[in-house]
Amino acid sequence: MSDNIINNLLEQATTAFHPYKNIPGKQKAAFLRTIAAKLESISDSLCAIAVEESHLPEARIKGEIGRTTNQLKSFAALLEAGHWVQATIDTADAERKPLAKPDIRKMFFPVGPVVVFGASNFPLAFSTAGGDTASALAAGCPVIVKSHPAHPHTSAMVANAIQQSSIECNMPEFVFQHLEDSSIEAGRQLVLHPLTKSVSFTGSFQGGKALFDLAASRKEPIPVFAEMGSVNPVLVLPDVLQKNKNVAATLAASVVQGVGQFCTNPGLILTLTCEALPAFLDSFAEEITKSVPAKMLHAGIAANYRKLKSASLSTTGVTALAQVSESEDDGAGAPALALVSGADFISKPSLHEEVFGPFSLIVQCKDEAELQTVIKNLSGQLTASVFGTAQDFATHTKSIQSLQNYCGRLIFNNVPTGVEVCKAMHHGGPYPSTTDARFTSVGNDAIYRFVRPVCFQNAPAEFIPAELQNGNPLNILRCVNNVWTDAKL
Repeated sequence: MSDNIINNLLEQATTAFHPYKNIPGKQKAAFLRTIAAKLESISDSLCAIAVEESHLPEARIKGEIGRTTNQLKSFAALLEAGHWVQATIDTADAERKPLAKPDIRKMFFPVGPVVVFGASNFPLAFSTAGGDTASALAAGCPVIVKSHPAHPHTSAMVANAIQQSSIECNMPEFVFQHLEDSSIEAGRQLVLHPLTKSVSFTGSFQGGKALFDLAASRKEPIPVFAEMGSVNPVLVLPDVLQKNKNVAATLAASVVQGVGQFCTNPGLILTLTCEALPAFLDSFAEEITKSVPAKMLHAGIAANYRKLKSASLSTTGVTALAQVSESEDDGAGAPALALVSGADFISKPSLHEEVFGPFSLIVQCKDEAELQTVIKNLSGQLTASVFGTAQDFATHTKSIQSLQNYCGRLIFNNVPTGVEVCKAMHHGGPYPSTTDARFTSVGNDAIYRFVRPVCFQNAPAEFIPAELQNGNPLNILRCVNNVWTDAKL
Protein backbone atom coordinates (compact mmCIF):
# COMPACT_ATOMS: atom_id res chain seq x y z
CA MET A 1 0.00 0.00 0.00
CA SER A 2 1.58 3.26 -1.15
CA ASP A 3 1.66 6.39 0.95
CA ASN A 4 -0.17 8.19 -1.88
CA ILE A 5 -3.23 5.94 -1.61
CA ILE A 6 -3.51 6.46 2.15
CA ASN A 7 -2.88 10.17 1.78
CA ASN A 8 -5.60 10.47 -0.88
CA LEU A 9 -8.09 8.64 1.34
CA LEU A 10 -7.48 10.99 4.26
CA GLU A 11 -7.42 14.16 2.16
CA GLN A 12 -10.70 13.14 0.55
CA ALA A 13 -12.23 12.35 3.94
CA THR A 14 -11.10 15.73 5.26
CA THR A 15 -12.63 17.47 2.25
CA ALA A 16 -15.92 15.67 2.97
CA PHE A 17 -15.78 16.53 6.67
CA HIS A 18 -16.29 20.26 6.30
CA PRO A 19 -19.68 20.07 4.54
CA TYR A 20 -20.80 16.84 6.25
CA LYS A 21 -20.43 18.12 9.81
CA ASN A 22 -22.82 20.99 8.99
CA ILE A 23 -25.55 18.84 7.46
CA PRO A 24 -28.63 18.93 9.73
CA GLY A 25 -29.17 15.92 11.94
CA LYS A 26 -32.41 14.91 10.25
CA GLN A 27 -30.63 14.65 6.90
CA LYS A 28 -27.90 12.51 8.42
CA ALA A 29 -30.65 10.40 9.97
CA ALA A 30 -32.18 9.86 6.53
CA PHE A 31 -28.76 8.74 5.28
CA LEU A 32 -28.46 6.15 8.07
CA ARG A 33 -32.01 4.90 7.46
CA THR A 34 -31.26 4.55 3.75
CA ILE A 35 -28.20 2.42 4.52
CA ALA A 36 -30.35 0.20 6.73
CA ALA A 37 -32.96 -0.16 4.00
CA LYS A 38 -30.29 -1.04 1.42
CA LEU A 39 -28.89 -3.75 3.66
CA GLU A 40 -32.36 -5.15 4.28
CA SER A 41 -33.02 -5.25 0.54
CA ILE A 42 -29.91 -7.41 -0.07
CA SER A 43 -30.13 -9.42 3.14
CA ASP A 44 -30.58 -12.81 1.46
CA SER A 45 -27.53 -12.53 -0.79
CA LEU A 46 -25.55 -10.81 1.95
CA CYS A 47 -26.38 -13.62 4.37
CA ALA A 48 -25.28 -16.31 1.91
CA ILE A 49 -21.90 -14.68 1.34
CA ALA A 50 -21.31 -13.97 5.02
CA VAL A 51 -22.11 -17.59 5.97
CA GLU A 52 -19.68 -18.87 3.35
CA GLU A 53 -16.85 -16.55 4.41
CA SER A 54 -17.24 -16.67 8.19
CA HIS A 55 -18.44 -20.28 8.71
CA LEU A 56 -21.04 -18.86 11.08
CA PRO A 57 -24.57 -20.36 10.90
CA GLU A 58 -27.31 -18.68 8.90
CA ALA A 59 -29.34 -17.84 12.01
CA ARG A 60 -26.37 -16.02 13.53
CA ILE A 61 -25.75 -14.01 10.34
CA LYS A 62 -29.42 -13.09 10.01
CA GLY A 63 -29.30 -11.90 13.60
CA GLU A 64 -26.24 -9.81 12.81
CA ILE A 65 -27.91 -8.21 9.80
CA GLY A 66 -30.86 -7.29 12.00
CA ARG A 67 -28.57 -5.92 14.67
CA THR A 68 -26.64 -3.89 12.09
CA THR A 69 -29.74 -2.31 10.57
CA ASN A 70 -31.31 -1.68 13.97
CA GLN A 71 -28.15 0.11 15.13
CA LEU A 72 -28.33 2.39 12.10
CA LYS A 73 -31.99 3.13 12.78
CA SER A 74 -31.29 3.75 16.45
CA PHE A 75 -28.63 6.36 15.65
CA ALA A 76 -31.01 7.90 13.11
CA ALA A 77 -33.62 8.31 15.84
CA LEU A 78 -30.98 9.84 18.10
CA LEU A 79 -30.13 12.44 15.44
CA GLU A 80 -33.80 13.21 14.86
CA ALA A 81 -34.33 13.87 18.58
CA GLY A 82 -31.25 16.12 18.59
CA HIS A 83 -30.55 16.31 22.30
CA TRP A 84 -27.52 13.98 22.08
CA VAL A 85 -25.29 17.05 21.54
CA GLN A 86 -25.91 17.89 25.24
CA ALA A 87 -26.49 21.57 24.58
CA THR A 88 -25.74 23.41 27.81
CA ILE A 89 -26.36 27.10 28.46
CA ASP A 90 -25.42 29.26 31.42
CA THR A 91 -26.82 32.73 30.82
CA ALA A 92 -25.01 35.94 31.69
CA ASP A 93 -25.56 37.87 34.88
CA ALA A 94 -24.16 41.40 34.65
CA GLU A 95 -25.25 42.15 38.22
CA ARG A 96 -23.35 39.33 39.86
CA LYS A 97 -20.75 40.46 42.43
CA PRO A 98 -17.86 40.71 42.72
CA LEU A 99 -17.53 39.73 39.02
CA ALA A 100 -20.15 39.75 36.31
CA LYS A 101 -21.05 36.27 34.97
CA PRO A 102 -20.40 35.77 31.22
CA ASP A 103 -22.75 34.01 28.81
CA ILE A 104 -21.38 30.47 28.31
CA ARG A 105 -22.77 27.82 25.95
CA LYS A 106 -21.43 24.33 25.16
CA MET A 107 -22.20 21.34 22.95
CA PHE A 108 -20.52 18.43 21.20
CA PHE A 109 -19.02 18.65 17.70
CA PRO A 110 -17.53 15.90 15.47
CA VAL A 111 -13.76 15.43 15.57
CA GLY A 112 -13.05 14.64 11.90
CA PRO A 113 -12.12 11.57 9.83
CA VAL A 114 -12.44 8.27 11.70
CA VAL A 115 -10.63 5.05 10.76
CA VAL A 116 -12.58 1.87 11.55
CA PHE A 117 -10.90 -1.55 11.57
CA GLY A 118 -13.40 -4.30 10.75
CA ALA A 119 -13.68 -7.18 13.24
CA SER A 120 -13.24 -10.82 12.28
CA ASN A 121 -15.74 -12.33 14.73
CA PHE A 122 -18.64 -10.03 13.79
CA PRO A 123 -18.56 -9.71 9.97
CA LEU A 124 -21.52 -7.32 10.04
CA ALA A 125 -22.37 -5.84 13.45
CA PHE A 126 -18.79 -4.77 14.25
CA SER A 127 -17.50 -4.34 10.73
CA THR A 128 -18.18 -2.23 7.64
CA ALA A 129 -21.58 -0.81 8.62
CA GLY A 130 -21.42 -1.85 12.25
CA GLY A 131 -21.73 0.20 15.39
CA ASP A 132 -18.41 2.00 14.93
CA THR A 133 -19.25 3.22 11.44
CA ALA A 134 -22.84 4.04 12.37
CA SER A 135 -21.86 6.06 15.44
CA ALA A 136 -19.08 7.92 13.63
CA LEU A 137 -21.34 8.87 10.72
CA ALA A 138 -24.04 9.90 13.20
CA ALA A 139 -21.53 12.11 15.00
CA GLY A 140 -20.78 13.90 11.72
CA CYS A 141 -17.44 12.23 10.96
CA PRO A 142 -16.40 10.78 7.59
CA VAL A 143 -15.37 7.14 7.89
CA ILE A 144 -12.62 5.07 6.31
CA VAL A 145 -13.14 1.35 6.90
CA LYS A 146 -10.21 -1.02 6.63
CA SER A 147 -12.03 -4.28 5.94
CA HIS A 148 -11.06 -7.52 7.64
CA PRO A 149 -9.46 -10.03 5.27
CA ALA A 150 -11.53 -12.89 6.71
CA HIS A 151 -14.71 -11.71 4.96
CA PRO A 152 -13.77 -9.44 2.04
CA HIS A 153 -16.84 -10.07 -0.13
CA THR A 154 -19.23 -9.44 2.76
CA SER A 155 -17.46 -6.19 3.50
CA ALA A 156 -17.48 -5.11 -0.15
CA MET A 157 -21.23 -5.73 -0.47
CA VAL A 158 -21.94 -3.65 2.62
CA ALA A 159 -19.57 -0.88 1.49
CA ASN A 160 -21.35 -0.70 -1.85
CA ALA A 161 -24.70 -0.31 -0.06
CA ILE A 162 -23.30 2.57 2.03
CA GLN A 163 -21.83 4.30 -1.00
CA GLN A 164 -25.07 3.97 -2.97
CA SER A 165 -26.97 5.41 -0.01
CA SER A 166 -24.55 8.32 0.18
CA ILE A 167 -25.22 9.20 -3.46
CA GLU A 168 -29.00 8.86 -3.12
CA CYS A 169 -29.02 11.09 -0.02
CA ASN A 170 -26.75 13.74 -1.59
CA MET A 171 -24.09 13.30 1.04
CA PRO A 172 -20.64 14.80 0.33
CA GLU A 173 -18.44 12.62 -1.84
CA PHE A 174 -15.99 10.51 0.18
CA VAL A 175 -18.02 10.67 3.39
CA PHE A 176 -17.49 6.91 3.43
CA GLN A 177 -14.50 5.06 1.96
CA HIS A 178 -13.60 1.40 1.93
CA LEU A 179 -10.07 0.03 1.91
CA GLU A 180 -9.32 -3.62 1.12
CA ASP A 181 -5.78 -4.24 2.29
CA SER A 182 -4.75 -6.95 4.73
CA SER A 183 -1.28 -5.58 5.42
CA ILE A 184 -0.15 -4.32 8.80
CA GLU A 185 1.57 -1.44 7.04
CA ALA A 186 -1.71 -0.07 5.66
CA GLY A 187 -3.18 0.03 9.15
CA ARG A 188 -0.05 1.67 10.46
CA GLN A 189 -0.21 4.41 7.83
CA LEU A 190 -3.88 5.07 8.49
CA VAL A 191 -3.28 5.58 12.21
CA LEU A 192 -0.17 7.72 11.75
CA HIS A 193 -1.62 10.00 9.08
CA PRO A 194 -2.00 13.52 10.53
CA LEU A 195 -5.53 13.93 9.10
CA THR A 196 -6.88 10.89 11.00
CA LYS A 197 -8.65 12.14 14.12
CA SER A 198 -9.85 8.94 15.78
CA VAL A 199 -9.56 5.15 15.43
CA SER A 200 -11.87 2.29 16.35
CA PHE A 201 -10.77 -1.34 16.59
CA THR A 202 -12.20 -4.68 17.75
CA GLY A 203 -9.78 -7.59 17.97
CA SER A 204 -6.78 -8.95 19.83
CA PHE A 205 -4.84 -7.26 22.60
CA GLN A 206 -1.69 -7.32 20.47
CA GLY A 207 -3.43 -5.57 17.57
CA GLY A 208 -5.25 -2.99 19.64
CA LYS A 209 -2.24 -2.14 21.78
CA ALA A 210 -0.07 -1.70 18.68
CA LEU A 211 -2.56 0.78 17.21
CA PHE A 212 -2.85 2.59 20.55
CA ASP A 213 0.93 2.95 20.81
CA LEU A 214 1.16 4.24 17.23
CA ALA A 215 -1.51 6.84 17.88
CA ALA A 216 0.22 7.95 21.07
CA SER A 217 3.53 8.35 19.21
CA ARG A 218 2.13 10.92 16.77
CA LYS A 219 3.00 14.61 16.98
CA GLU A 220 -0.72 15.07 17.62
CA PRO A 221 -1.81 11.98 19.61
CA ILE A 222 -5.35 10.79 18.87
CA PRO A 223 -7.69 8.42 20.71
CA VAL A 224 -7.86 4.75 19.77
CA PHE A 225 -11.01 3.09 21.01
CA ALA A 226 -9.91 -0.54 21.02
CA GLU A 227 -11.82 -3.49 22.37
CA MET A 228 -9.14 -6.11 22.99
CA GLY A 229 -10.72 -9.14 24.59
CA SER A 230 -11.69 -10.39 28.02
CA VAL A 231 -11.95 -13.62 30.04
CA ASN A 232 -15.27 -12.44 31.54
CA PRO A 233 -15.08 -14.10 34.98
CA VAL A 234 -18.21 -15.79 36.26
CA LEU A 235 -18.58 -16.18 40.03
CA VAL A 236 -20.73 -19.22 40.91
CA LEU A 237 -21.63 -19.18 44.61
CA PRO A 238 -22.38 -22.19 46.87
CA ASP A 239 -26.07 -21.79 47.67
CA VAL A 240 -27.10 -21.45 44.02
CA LEU A 241 -25.27 -24.70 43.22
CA GLN A 242 -27.34 -26.41 45.89
CA LYS A 243 -30.65 -25.00 44.68
CA ASN A 244 -30.29 -24.55 40.90
CA LYS A 245 -29.13 -27.60 38.98
CA ASN A 246 -29.27 -25.78 35.61
CA VAL A 247 -26.29 -23.48 36.18
CA ALA A 248 -23.79 -25.90 34.62
CA ALA A 249 -25.84 -26.39 31.46
CA THR A 250 -26.41 -22.64 31.15
CA LEU A 251 -22.70 -21.89 31.41
CA ALA A 252 -21.68 -24.71 29.07
CA ALA A 253 -24.02 -23.44 26.37
CA SER A 254 -22.47 -19.99 26.69
CA VAL A 255 -18.91 -21.37 26.51
CA VAL A 256 -19.49 -23.21 23.22
CA GLN A 257 -21.85 -20.67 21.64
CA GLY A 258 -20.45 -19.44 18.32
CA VAL A 259 -17.44 -21.76 18.85
CA GLY A 260 -16.45 -19.49 21.73
CA GLN A 261 -15.67 -16.62 19.39
CA PHE A 262 -17.26 -13.82 21.39
CA CYS A 263 -15.47 -11.09 23.29
CA THR A 264 -17.92 -11.92 26.11
CA ASN A 265 -17.21 -15.68 26.20
CA PRO A 266 -17.13 -16.90 29.85
CA GLY A 267 -13.50 -18.03 29.91
CA LEU A 268 -13.07 -18.11 33.68
CA ILE A 269 -15.40 -19.65 36.28
CA LEU A 270 -14.73 -18.76 39.94
CA THR A 271 -16.03 -21.20 42.57
CA LEU A 272 -15.70 -21.98 46.27
CA THR A 273 -15.15 -25.43 47.75
CA CYS A 274 -18.54 -26.64 48.95
CA GLU A 275 -20.68 -29.77 49.14
CA ALA A 276 -22.43 -29.10 45.83
CA LEU A 277 -19.27 -28.33 43.83
CA PRO A 278 -18.34 -31.89 42.70
CA ALA A 279 -21.77 -32.43 41.16
CA PHE A 280 -21.52 -29.06 39.41
CA LEU A 281 -18.11 -29.95 37.97
CA ASP A 282 -19.39 -33.32 36.73
CA SER A 283 -22.46 -31.77 35.14
CA PHE A 284 -20.44 -28.97 33.51
CA ALA A 285 -17.94 -31.47 32.08
CA GLU A 286 -20.74 -33.69 30.79
CA GLU A 287 -22.36 -30.77 28.96
CA ILE A 288 -19.07 -29.77 27.34
CA THR A 289 -18.44 -33.37 26.27
CA LYS A 290 -21.78 -33.42 24.43
CA SER A 291 -20.65 -30.60 22.13
CA VAL A 292 -18.80 -31.13 18.86
CA PRO A 293 -15.96 -29.28 17.14
CA ALA A 294 -17.11 -26.61 14.69
CA LYS A 295 -15.29 -24.58 12.10
CA MET A 296 -13.86 -21.34 13.45
CA LEU A 297 -13.78 -17.99 11.66
CA HIS A 298 -10.49 -18.61 9.91
CA ALA A 299 -7.44 -20.86 10.11
CA GLY A 300 -5.38 -18.33 12.06
CA ILE A 301 -7.91 -18.14 14.90
CA ALA A 302 -8.23 -21.93 14.97
CA ALA A 303 -4.46 -22.43 15.16
CA ASN A 304 -4.09 -19.84 17.92
CA TYR A 305 -6.94 -21.43 19.88
CA ARG A 306 -5.30 -24.85 19.75
CA LYS A 307 -1.98 -23.39 20.83
CA LEU A 308 -3.38 -21.46 23.81
CA LYS A 309 -5.68 -24.29 24.87
CA SER A 310 -2.80 -26.74 24.82
CA ALA A 311 -0.60 -24.38 26.83
CA SER A 312 -3.29 -23.94 29.46
CA LEU A 313 -4.04 -27.67 29.76
CA SER A 314 -0.35 -28.52 30.06
CA THR A 315 0.27 -26.04 32.87
CA THR A 316 1.22 -27.65 36.17
CA GLY A 317 -1.78 -27.77 38.48
CA VAL A 318 -4.37 -27.66 35.70
CA THR A 319 -6.65 -30.71 35.34
CA ALA A 320 -8.67 -31.34 32.19
CA LEU A 321 -12.31 -32.04 33.09
CA ALA A 322 -13.58 -32.39 29.52
CA GLN A 323 -11.87 -32.46 26.15
CA VAL A 324 -13.77 -32.97 22.92
CA SER A 325 -11.66 -34.85 20.38
CA GLU A 326 -10.02 -32.66 17.79
CA SER A 327 -11.58 -32.64 14.33
CA GLU A 328 -9.67 -33.63 11.22
CA ASP A 329 -10.50 -30.14 9.99
CA ASP A 330 -7.62 -27.91 11.04
CA GLY A 331 -9.98 -24.96 11.05
CA ALA A 332 -12.27 -26.41 13.71
CA GLY A 333 -12.27 -25.64 17.40
CA ALA A 334 -12.79 -28.49 19.89
CA PRO A 335 -14.34 -27.43 23.25
CA ALA A 336 -12.54 -28.08 26.53
CA LEU A 337 -13.03 -27.46 30.24
CA ALA A 338 -10.30 -27.42 32.91
CA LEU A 339 -9.93 -27.00 36.67
CA VAL A 340 -7.23 -25.30 38.77
CA SER A 341 -6.93 -24.40 42.44
CA GLY A 342 -7.10 -20.80 43.54
CA ALA A 343 -3.50 -20.94 44.76
CA ASP A 344 -2.19 -22.23 41.43
CA PHE A 345 -4.21 -19.66 39.51
CA ILE A 346 -2.75 -16.85 41.61
CA SER A 347 0.81 -18.06 41.14
CA LYS A 348 0.59 -18.65 37.37
CA PRO A 349 -0.20 -15.40 35.49
CA SER A 350 -0.31 -17.22 32.14
CA LEU A 351 -3.63 -18.75 33.25
CA HIS A 352 -5.13 -15.26 33.53
CA GLU A 353 -4.94 -14.71 29.76
CA GLU A 354 -7.80 -15.16 27.30
CA VAL A 355 -8.06 -18.39 25.32
CA PHE A 356 -10.21 -17.21 22.40
CA GLY A 357 -12.46 -20.14 21.61
CA PRO A 358 -14.75 -22.71 23.30
CA PHE A 359 -12.63 -23.13 26.43
CA SER A 360 -13.19 -22.26 30.07
CA LEU A 361 -11.06 -22.60 33.18
CA ILE A 362 -12.71 -23.27 36.55
CA VAL A 363 -10.87 -21.85 39.57
CA GLN A 364 -11.66 -23.65 42.83
CA CYS A 365 -10.99 -21.40 45.82
CA LYS A 366 -10.64 -22.96 49.26
CA ASP A 367 -12.31 -20.06 51.07
CA GLU A 368 -13.55 -16.49 50.75
CA ALA A 369 -10.12 -14.99 51.42
CA GLU A 370 -8.57 -16.91 48.54
CA LEU A 371 -11.48 -15.96 46.28
CA GLN A 372 -10.89 -12.30 47.01
CA THR A 373 -7.18 -12.71 46.25
CA VAL A 374 -8.05 -14.36 42.92
CA ILE A 375 -10.33 -11.45 42.05
CA LYS A 376 -7.59 -8.97 42.93
CA ASN A 377 -5.30 -10.74 40.47
CA LEU A 378 -7.71 -10.19 37.58
CA SER A 379 -7.06 -7.56 34.95
CA GLY A 380 -9.75 -5.31 33.45
CA GLN A 381 -12.72 -7.13 31.90
CA LEU A 382 -15.63 -6.30 29.65
CA THR A 383 -17.99 -8.23 31.93
CA ALA A 384 -18.19 -10.10 35.20
CA SER A 385 -21.11 -12.34 36.17
CA VAL A 386 -22.47 -13.67 39.45
CA PHE A 387 -24.72 -16.69 39.89
CA GLY A 388 -26.22 -16.76 43.36
CA THR A 389 -29.24 -16.68 45.61
CA ALA A 390 -30.26 -13.91 47.97
CA GLN A 391 -28.38 -15.80 50.67
CA ASP A 392 -25.26 -15.91 48.48
CA PHE A 393 -25.46 -12.21 47.75
CA ALA A 394 -25.68 -11.40 51.46
CA THR A 395 -22.83 -13.73 52.38
CA HIS A 396 -20.43 -12.75 49.60
CA THR A 397 -21.14 -9.04 49.22
CA LYS A 398 -17.48 -8.04 49.45
CA SER A 399 -16.37 -10.35 46.64
CA ILE A 400 -19.20 -9.20 44.38
CA GLN A 401 -18.36 -5.56 45.03
CA SER A 402 -14.71 -6.32 44.30
CA LEU A 403 -15.65 -7.82 40.92
CA GLN A 404 -17.33 -4.54 40.00
CA ASN A 405 -13.94 -2.81 40.15
CA TYR A 406 -12.67 -4.92 37.26
CA CYS A 407 -15.52 -4.84 34.75
CA GLY A 408 -17.68 -2.60 32.61
CA ARG A 409 -20.85 -4.68 32.99
CA LEU A 410 -21.82 -6.70 36.09
CA ILE A 411 -24.40 -9.42 35.35
CA PHE A 412 -26.52 -11.31 37.85
CA ASN A 413 -27.80 -14.84 37.24
CA ASN A 414 -27.17 -14.76 33.52
CA VAL A 415 -24.31 -15.41 31.11
CA PRO A 416 -22.21 -12.63 29.55
CA THR A 417 -22.78 -13.67 25.93
CA GLY A 418 -25.51 -11.59 24.35
CA VAL A 419 -25.07 -7.83 24.43
CA GLU A 420 -28.32 -5.87 24.34
CA VAL A 421 -28.12 -2.83 22.06
CA CYS A 422 -29.67 -0.04 24.12
CA LYS A 423 -28.73 3.28 25.67
CA ALA A 424 -28.07 1.84 29.12
CA MET A 425 -25.65 -0.81 27.80
CA HIS A 426 -21.97 -0.29 28.47
CA HIS A 427 -19.74 -2.47 26.31
CA GLY A 428 -16.30 -1.49 27.47
CA GLY A 429 -14.18 -2.04 30.52
CA PRO A 430 -10.94 -1.28 32.35
CA TYR A 431 -7.65 -1.85 30.52
CA PRO A 432 -6.69 -4.21 28.94
CA SER A 433 -10.22 -5.14 27.88
CA THR A 434 -10.44 -1.71 26.24
CA THR A 435 -8.19 1.32 25.91
CA ASP A 436 -10.69 3.64 27.61
CA ALA A 437 -13.21 2.30 30.11
CA ARG A 438 -15.28 5.50 29.95
CA PHE A 439 -16.70 4.69 26.52
CA THR A 440 -18.95 2.02 25.04
CA SER A 441 -18.91 0.51 21.56
CA VAL A 442 -22.54 -0.63 21.82
CA GLY A 443 -25.62 1.56 22.13
CA ASN A 444 -26.28 5.20 21.31
CA ASP A 445 -23.68 6.48 23.75
CA ALA A 446 -21.02 5.06 21.37
CA ILE A 447 -21.39 8.36 19.50
CA TYR A 448 -19.43 10.16 22.24
CA ARG A 449 -16.19 8.48 21.12
CA PHE A 450 -16.13 10.67 18.02
CA VAL A 451 -17.05 14.12 19.32
CA ARG A 452 -15.49 16.82 21.47
CA PRO A 453 -17.07 19.66 23.44
CA VAL A 454 -16.75 23.26 22.25
CA CYS A 455 -17.64 26.11 24.56
CA PHE A 456 -18.76 29.58 23.35
CA GLN A 457 -18.30 32.52 25.71
CA ASN A 458 -20.06 35.84 25.03
CA ALA A 459 -20.38 34.81 21.38
CA PRO A 460 -22.19 37.08 18.89
CA ALA A 461 -25.49 35.63 17.70
CA GLU A 462 -24.14 34.79 14.22
CA PHE A 463 -21.53 32.44 15.70
CA ILE A 464 -23.93 30.50 17.94
CA PRO A 465 -25.08 27.11 16.51
CA ALA A 466 -28.81 26.44 16.22
CA GLU A 467 -28.67 24.00 19.13
CA LEU A 468 -27.52 26.82 21.44
CA GLN A 469 -29.58 29.71 20.13
CA ASN A 470 -32.04 31.48 22.43
CA GLY A 471 -35.02 30.57 20.26
CA ASN A 472 -34.20 26.85 20.31
CA PRO A 473 -35.16 26.46 16.62
CA LEU A 474 -34.55 22.70 16.70
CA ASN A 475 -36.85 22.32 19.71
CA ILE A 476 -34.40 20.03 21.53
CA LEU A 477 -33.95 19.32 25.20
CA ARG A 478 -31.18 21.50 26.66
CA CYS A 479 -29.66 22.17 30.06
CA VAL A 480 -30.28 25.85 30.78
CA ASN A 481 -28.95 27.22 34.04
CA ASN A 482 -28.77 23.64 35.42
CA VAL A 483 -32.37 22.77 34.45
CA TRP A 484 -33.25 20.47 31.54
CA THR A 485 -35.87 22.11 29.34
CA ASP A 486 -36.96 22.54 25.71
CA ALA A 487 -38.19 26.08 26.35
CA LYS A 488 -36.95 29.13 24.47
CA LEU A 489 -34.87 31.75 26.27
